[in-house]
Amino acid sequence: MSNTSASNTLSVHSRAMFKAAVLLSQIYNITIGGQSLGWQTVHTDGSMISTLRSTCLAISTSNTVGIVGPILSREANFIADFAEIVSVPLISYAATNPDLSDRNAYSIFYRTVPSDKVAAMAIAQLFTIFNWTSCIIVYQNDEYGSGGLKALSETFKNNGVIVTQMIVFDITTFTFQSDLKSSFLSSSSRIVLLWAEANYTSVILQYALQYEIVGPRFTWILSSNVPLSSFNQSFNQNLVGILTIEPTTGDVVNEPINTTLLNAAY
Repeated sequence: MSNTSASNTLSVHSRAMFKAAVLLSQIYNITIGGQSLGWQTVHTDGSMISTLRSTCLAISTSNTVGIVGPILSREANFIADFAEIVSVPLISYAATNPDLSDRNAYSIFYRTVPSDKVAAMAIAQLFTIFNWTSCIIVYQNDEYGSGGLKALSETFKNNGVIVTQMIVFDITTFTFQSDLKSSFLSSSSRIVLLWAEANYTSVILQYALQYEIVGPRFTWILSSNVPLSSFNQSFNQNLVGILTIEPTTGDVVNEPINTTLLNAAY
């Protein structure tokens, strides 16, 4: 399952990796019930009902032994409940909501990406290194945003970091539930944590540039990687100093990876 509203690069890469994995299973003669693995892909659009409908159609027309995806936490939470009912394992490669780690609620949900609790701990370590004691949190109003907020709030509380403002970005109307500029300027903190998907991050940063609440007045930390080249070059100086926290592959930090399968996939 891949999401058409998510980053196009991520969507394309995820489908390619999924198909490569199935082809490798056939090369290595991995079978279930004596049958080789096949696949079908379902494109989602962020709508939980549409995602459920597509999933039901796919399962009803094939002998489905597992579901890979979806990308978004709000879709994964919804489909995980459905997968639990029909007893079909669900493996997400991008959904990071910490609630999905609850084995009592989601006993057959798995993921290949760390939950937001891991990212929150990494950010807390960053605050310790730079002796930052407070921050503003901006987050999108869905499972991904609320899950990130929960993970950050709990971790910061345990590390003595004060959250001075919590600002909600509505992903339907593309507006904030409070005045962004006045909230920033009235805050004693100059560190901003933006917990939003890449497409919403770009929109929020455009607002911040318009209101002149980016660098050098504020230091922003993003949970999603966005190409800064997509912004007007006249704002380059204002974008200096933006940090991004994101998962990476093991070889980047000198951890072992399965090179045998990677080489076979190529």
